[in-house]
Formats: sequence, structure tokens, C-alpha cells
Amino acid sequence: MTTTLTSALKQPRRVERLVAGKPTSDGAGVKLTRVLTHDLQQRLDPFLMLDAFGSDDANDYIAGFPDHPHRGFETVTYMIAGRMRHRDSAGHEGLLQNGGVQWMTAGRGIIHSELPEQEEGRMEGFQLWLNLPAKDKMVPAWYRDIPTEQIPEWRAPGVTVRVIAGTAGAAGQQVAGAMQRDHTEPLYLDMHLDAGASFEQALPPGHNAFVYVYRGSLSVGDTLVPVQRMAIMAPDAQSDGVRVQAGDQPVRALLIAGKPLREPIAQYGPFVMNSQAQIFQAVEDFRAGRLG
Repeated sequence: MTTTLTSALKQPRRVERLVAGKPTSDGAGVKLTRVLTHDLQQRLDPFLMLDAFGSDDANDYIAGFPDHPHRGFETVTYMIAGRMRHRDSAGHEGLLQNGGVQWMTAGRGIIHSELPEQEEGRMEGFQLWLNLPAKDKMVPAWYRDIPTEQIPEWRAPGVTVRVIAGTAGAAGQQVAGAMQRDHTEPLYLDMHLDAGASFEQALPPGHNAFVYVYRGSLSVGDTLVPVQRMAIMAPDAQSDGVRVQAGDQPVRALLIAGKPLREPIAQYGPFVMNSQAQIFQAVEDFRAGRLG
């Protein structure tokens, strides 16, 4: 059955290009796919990185992410399946599990760990790095656990959209998400579409946006986006949103968008600042025990 909403968009965005992620490992050997890589940071500003992880083999994730530092940005971890324990130097602790989100502002610095609380079964999810504006890079660290039942959902026949951040839908049919950020205005949606269903999302023309498909395949405009591909949306000045359409199979995909900061990006591993001098200071602070 085809479920199509009456179009509220006048000029949906087109796909600029498709990107395949790069297999890698991080932490203590956790296998993952780096979807948004360093070379795309300026193009997809304010987003710095997107990692996708998913395995039924505990050897791929069991060592987790032992203590490590961050400064100058936010991390958003979305757990599709599995259990991961967070602890940090600010005294926060939380259990991230099926359908939940962990939103952490590293700010001026934090040291944390993310370790599995399971020895078998599937672990699957995503971690997104969201930049902070220069004026906020040294704010105090902050943390919030968002369990699955606290994530609002936008619904229509054949469509369920989990609204992690921002506001889902087009004019007159909107749902506010679990998180809002004034300076980067992030939109983070997990879209579940039945076969043949479609969904439209209004977007400001100046915001950078991409779609990542993690189940099935879908069409964005005239472009078919297969599983495990990221579609970077063209920033056409006259565009007013994104329209996605499922084919003959159910689809799950992320739609992520945000307002670019247009500030210099200086990164050294887990530190993201605006200049090399600030990076040197972050490394020195970490070595001296002044981080977190």
C-alpha cells in the first residue's frame, strides 16, 4: 500500500552526492563505520562526525570506549539496540539502552567512558558530533539521558518519526523534539517508513542537511539512496525542505540538519576548537589534569 501525504513543499531539495562510510575502529577496538568524515566537516557544518556501529558479535564491541577526553563540542549517542553505561568526570552516570539517547556537552572539558553492559546480542546505534559556537566552547560540561519513552514521535499512516532534536513535519503538523539548541538549530530525526510511504520535512534553505539509510532503501527526490549510504542534500537557495519516499520495502533512515556556524574548525582527536593555539592549550590542560 502506498501512503503519500499531500505535499506542503514547493521545492524539495535534491541530492548533491552519495557517500559511503569508511570502516574503522575506535575506543578499545570497537568496529564501526565513519559516515561523516573529517573532509566533510566544512560542507556539513555544524556537524563534525557521524559514526554508525552495529554487530551481533560481542568481540566487535565488548571492549567499549574506556576513559577519554573531549573539549569544544557536543556528542549525541543514539542506541538502536543494546546497553551502554556512561560515567564521566563531572559525576554523571547513566545507562543508555534500546531507543534511548545520551546528549553530552563537553564544553571546557570532560573525561568519560562508555562501556557495554552486555556480553552477547546485538549492539547498534550512532554517535553524532555537533560543534559548539566559539563563545560556548568553554561552557561547563553538561549531560542528559533521554530514555526512549521521552522521545516524541510524529505519526501519519505508514510513517513514524522519532524526533530527537528540532521540530518534525511541515507547517500545521509539527512535533517538537526532546532537545533544542538555539545556535546550531539541530534537527535529528529517525524516520520509519512502511513500504510505499513518504515523509516531508521543512528545512530553512541555509541549513546543511543529510540523510543516512540504515534499513532498506529510499528515494530522495529522483535519487535512490541504498542502505548504508549518506545522501548530502544540495543547499539550493529556493529549496524549502526534504521529501523521502520508501520503495517496496520498509525503510529506516536518519535525517539530520543544522544551521552552519561558519567559524574556523581546528581538531586534534577528541578536541575541537577554533585555532591551533586553543588545541595546544586543550592538550596541555589534559596532560596537567585540568580537563574535567
